[in-house]
Amino acid sequence: MKSQNGLPRLSAVELAAVSLVRKMGPLSRTDLAELLDLSRGSVTTIAGNLVELNVLTEVGHGKSEGGRRPRLLDVNSGLGFIAGVDIGATSVDLALADFRGEILERRSEPADVRDAPTQVLDRVIDLITNMLARQGAIEGDLVGLGIGVPGPVQFPSGLLIEPPLMPAWDSFPIKDYLRQKFPQVYPAVDNDVNIMAMGEARVGGGKEIENFFYIKIGTGIGCGVIARREIYRGCDGTAGDVGHICVDYNGPICHCGNAGCLEILAAGPAIAKRGMVAADDGKSKIMAKRMENNNGKLTAEDVGNAAAAGDQEAIRIIAESGRMIGGVLAGLVNFYNPRAIFIGGGVSKIGHHLLSTIRQATLRRATALSTRSLKIDYSKLGDDAGVYGAIWLAIENVFVPA
Repeated sequence: MKSQNGLPRLSAVELAAVSLVRKMGPLSRTDLAELLDLSRGSVTTIAGNLVELNVLTEVGHGKSEGGRRPRLLDVNSGLGFIAGVDIGATSVDLALADFRGEILERRSEPADVRDAPTQVLDRVIDLITNMLARQGAIEGDLVGLGIGVPGPVQFPSGLLIEPPLMPAWDSFPIKDYLRQKFPQVYPAVDNDVNIMAMGEARVGGGKEIENFFYIKIGTGIGCGVIARREIYRGCDGTAGDVGHICVDYNGPICHCGNAGCLEILAAGPAIAKRGMVAADDGKSKIMAKRMENNNGKLTAEDVGNAAAAGDQEAIRIIAESGRMIGGVLAGLVNFYNPRAIFIGGGVSKIGHHLLSTIRQATLRRATALSTRSLKIDYSKLGDDAGVYGAIWLAIENVFVPA
């Protein structure tokens, strides 16, 4: 039986077999039997069915262990196209991939999530349609669509719930809207930092790590939690919303309505604001000159450039944010004991001072045992984490269980 997107409905054990091949690469039937804890005969039947359905395909032989070399099974890359969409606060990044997750084409352009959701999503639809056409495909060849958005997502429904940065998107039916254009697709929608964590877990620095955090530092601050190689979303989809942990009860009011949240004090806009105050107060000639050339404004990147040039006030500002972020991470490390923390997002690129102070604050405040084997580093995928994660979000939600 086929689902509406033309793909076969798979049983739970067939889904498990396909998932293993996706995550681990080509596997033999013997490998699958061991990993699924099933008999060789049962797995032979399962694998035969998946090959007949064109979901898996034989791709050569593995190493011999005394007998004939086993035939290896891999996901059939030609089963359809996958689109991954990473919507940020100020940009949208898209990719079209084959069924194995290999990117075929990328597009990126400015966007503003304060605009109406229909305006942003219509542009996303146009870009996906154009990329399909460039591959010689039609809209019906799209079988999976994953999308990340910068706000709290109720995962099963795909609805944003009171997103601080994009209030016009509150409870907007993203999935239903996209299916008006791509009725054969079951879109998957998640928080942007969750898809970044998923990208890091599937094809980045977290491929071999079972438990880690992905911290995005940009206009906001968020955390994707990987537990046993899978995204942990919590009961309502809000796990990892570290940007709204309080670091100063007497601090400024955050977008969420509470005082002193990490995000309002340590994210990109806060760094830029402190830089402008320092420039106005005559504490930084470099930042003052940059403000003069930029209509009285600074960005976090400007502060990072000043720090790289040796500006002591810029270094102090960045270190202040790093200490606040590291202090919050230390508490999370004590609680969860991850193997690694990967840092990404636009503000992560402002220079080594931010990473070094985050690392120092985390290691200083967390317990010795919880940090003994902890790795804190930049995301290996960088700006690609979100779009790769959106692709894998789509891939892992493309089949409808039988």
